[in-house]
Amino acid sequence: MGLRARTVMVVTGSRAEFGLLEPVMRAILQHRPANGGARLRLRTVVTGTHLTTGTWRDVRSAGFQIDARVPMQRRSRVGREADAEALGRGVSGMAKVMTALRPDVAVVLGDRIEALAVGCAACVGGHRLAHIHGGDRAVGVADDAMRHAISKMAHLHFAATADSSRRLVRMGESPEMVYNVGSPAVDGLADVEPEEDAPELIVVQHPIGASDADEYKWMCQTLAATAGYSRLVLAPNSDPGSRGVRRALRAAHVPVVEHMARGRFLSLLAGCGVVVGNSSAGLIEAAALRRPCVNIGPRQEGRLKPTSVLDCGYGRRAVRRAVEEALSGRRRRVRHPYGDGHSADRIARLLATIDLSTVPLRKQNAY
Repeated sequence: MGLRARTVMVVTGSRAEFGLLEPVMRAILQHRPANGGARLRLRTVVTGTHLTTGTWRDVRSAGFQIDARVPMQRRSRVGREADAEALGRGVSGMAKVMTALRPDVAVVLGDRIEALAVGCAACVGGHRLAHIHGGDRAVGVADDAMRHAISKMAHLHFAATADSSRRLVRMGESPEMVYNVGSPAVDGLADVEPEEDAPELIVVQHPIGASDADEYKWMCQTLAATAGYSRLVLAPNSDPGSRGVRRALRAAHVPVVEHMARGRFLSLLAGCGVVVGNSSAGLIEAAALRRPCVNIGPRQEGRLKPTSVLDCGYGRRAVRRAVEEALSGRRRRVRHPYGDGHSADRIARLLATIDLSTVPLRKQNAY
């Protein structure tokens, strides 16, 4: 007889992170028991900016039933204090949802406050937590601290690279609970066809938590550096400093795309000349699609960078030189460390076959 069905609760809080979680969620739904593995029941929880921007509809239109919603952010409030208050609401809300859904495993990805809220509620409330993309490094606003905090609360680790796996073990996580599965961001990219109408540049520059004045200045410089090229400019996330970025976009009268379906984005990415800004998509998806990236500023500092990535500081001249270099074609040979595009299937198989009795709720550092 097979194992009893397992309830897997996946929590998504933003459009970008849902793009990576979608193949995992689909693999959970489509998983069929084999070799004694359990059946998997998916439970989907939406929170974060999904609820303030309406992108929860993307989750529903992708065919997933939404089982619970946990409001965290307030539309009228941004900044670090607002995020801290949102985190508190998230912990309380996630605790209630876990009590209601009774998951065998909760799954989160990355380093944002939504994932941290799930981690706190799971750790204190006595629920097993699986963390995707733990062990990575990226400065962001408070990303490194939050990502590693989530990892210390997690019981299962689905790392995106060998380096991240080793880092998790050095952090004191049990090697038996760390699995190098690759990044789900790479899943399905081999089938992406480039769009004929793709621009020369895709520009996406998120805030790093600096003052609105600094974020405004840096975005203005990037817009000046990329002027004259055909470009697609994407809206920033809602991290502290986003008001400054948006003010620069308004001042330059630049058409901005607030939201784009992941399939369309990937097709444009596959056909564009270069990605400019500081999004992780420039380091992961762009590299997998063999597209160069101009990575501006410190937001991705510490993250593994493929040979397609050209780092530069803020400033019109620095960015312009980097764009010209990236478009020159001298960086066509690309290798990336983020797996082979089968991450989601590996994660679903592990969720179904791992003996949960060997995954104790009470953790102890392995060093």
